[in-house]
Amino acid sequence: MASYLLAHDLGTSGNKATLYSTEGKLIKSITYNYGLKVSPGSRAEQDPMDWWRAVCESTKALTETVDPSQIAAVSFSGQMMGCVCVDKDGEPLRDAMIWADMRSTEQERMIRERIDGMEFYKTTGHRISPSYSATKLMWVKDNQPEIYQKTYKMLNAKDFIILKLTGNFVTEPSDASATCLLDLNTQTWSDKIIKVCGLDRSKLPDILRSIDVAGTVTPAASAACGLRVGTPVVCGGGDGVCAAVGTGAVDVGRAYLSLGTSSWISYASKTPVCDENMTNFNFAHIVPGLVTPCGTMQCGGGSLSWAVEQLCKFDRVWKDKAEKAKFYDSVCEAVEKSPVGAKGLLFLPYLLGERSPRWNEKAKGSFVGLTLEHTTGDMLRAVMEGVAMNLALILDVYQKEGADIKNLVLMGGGARNAVWRQILADVLGVSIEMPNFLEEATSMGAAITAGVGIGAFSDFNVIDKFLKTETIYTPTPKNELIYKDMKEKFDICYFSLEKMFDLLYNIH
Repeated sequence: MASYLLAHDLGTSGNKATLYSTEGKLIKSITYNYGLKVSPGSRAEQDPMDWWRAVCESTKALTETVDPSQIAAVSFSGQMMGCVCVDKDGEPLRDAMIWADMRSTEQERMIRERIDGMEFYKTTGHRISPSYSATKLMWVKDNQPEIYQKTYKMLNAKDFIILKLTGNFVTEPSDASATCLLDLNTQTWSDKIIKVCGLDRSKLPDILRSIDVAGTVTPAASAACGLRVGTPVVCGGGDGVCAAVGTGAVDVGRAYLSLGTSSWISYASKTPVCDENMTNFNFAHIVPGLVTPCGTMQCGGGSLSWAVEQLCKFDRVWKDKAEKAKFYDSVCEAVEKSPVGAKGLLFLPYLLGERSPRWNEKAKGSFVGLTLEHTTGDMLRAVMEGVAMNLALILDVYQKEGADIKNLVLMGGGARNAVWRQILADVLGVSIEMPNFLEEATSMGAAITAGVGIGAFSDFNVIDKFLKTETIYTPTPKNELIYKDMKEKFDICYFSLEKMFDLLYNIH
C-alpha cells in the first residue's frame, strides 16, 4: 500500500524535494539548485525548464530510497508572485519573471491612476506594487506584445510543474491571490481588477482548491521524473502559505513567526485584515475558506547575520558545522551578558528598506544611542531587540483588529538562537513555541496538503503527528515593562529619522 508523500519546495535558489511517511516521519530530503538571472532595471528571471529539471532529478534521487509505487501523492510549495507565460502546448514563451523582479513600475503607476489604492487593497488583500504577477503580465503586454498574444495561460512556479506532470493548466487560491488579480473576499478572479490592469481573463488558469487533485502523472512525465503513471498530483500552494500549514496555523487564530533572512508573522483568519495604514497583506490559505494575513519585514534574521559578520566573524572560514555552532554559542553568551534593553541602545533593522510595518524603501538601518560604554554584546542584543520590536508593531495591528494571538510557533534559521527566543517572548508579550523542525515548514505543509487531498488525512490537524513542541518561552513580566518603554522610543527614533532617510536614499 502507498505510504509516502512527496513534497517539492520550489524556491529561488533551488528545489528541495522531501519524502514523508503518512505517519509524519521525514524520510529523506534532497536539494537540486538552479540559477537566477539578474540584470539592470530590477530584473530577476529564471528558466522554468530549470525548475522542471530540478524536480525530475530530485524525484529520481528520492525514488532510489523508496519504490515509486509507494508514493501515494505529490504536492508543492512554490515561490509566489511570478509570471510564467506558456503557449497552448504548455511551452514557456520567455523566462519567468520571479517575485524579485520589480521592473513593472510604469504598470504600477497605471493601476494607481485607474483605481483607489484602498479599494484595490480591500479587493485583493495587497497594496499596489510591481512585486505581483499582475503588473508583470502587464509589462509583457506593453513591451513584448507578440509574446502576450501567444500566451495561452499565465502560471506560477508550482503551477508550471503541475502542468508538466499532468498536462493541466490550473492554479489554486494561494498563488492566485499572489497575482493581485483575485478577489480575496470571494476567492474568484476579479473582473474589475482584470479590467483595471487591461488584461485578458482567458489567459488566467482555472482555480481549484489547494487540496484538489489537479490530475495524475502522465506517461511522458513518468519517463522524465520516475514517478509512477497515475500518481495523484495535489495542487499545494505558495511557499509562504504552505508554511502556515507546516507550523500548525490551520485553525482561526493560530499563528506563527518565521525568523529567516526576511521575517514575518502570519495567522489563520476567516476574513482579510485590511487596516487603514495597509500595514500587512493577505493571501488565501491552503485550508479552504480561510486567509492568512501576513506582515513581512525585509531584514529580520538577516540583520543578525549582518551584525555577526561585521562585528564578530572577520572573514573567518569554518572548519565544519560543529565549529560554526560553537562560535554562535559564544555569540549568545556575549548577548546574555548584556542587560535587557542593551544599556539604552536601539537598533532600527532597516538594512534593506522596509515592507511591514513602515513600507518605506528609503529607510536605513541605524544604531541610536551608542556610547563608549557599549560592548559587542550590547550591539548584538540591540539588533535582536530591534527586530523583535519591529515584529511587535506587526502583531499590534492584528491584535487591534481583533485577533486573539497568545502564542507563536517559531520557524526559520534564527529560531536556533535561545537568547533571541526569550527576547521575542518578552518584547511581543506572547508565548514562543519552538518545534522539533525549524526549517521544514513549507515542505511539511505541502506534504500534509497532499495527504488531505487524497484522503489519507481527514483534516489539517494531522500536523500534530508531524510537528512537536520542544520548548515554550513565556514572557518575563519585569522584562516586558522594560520593553514597553523601549518600544515607544523605537517608534520615536524611526519617525525622527524619516526625513534623513530621504536625504540618504541615493548615497552609496
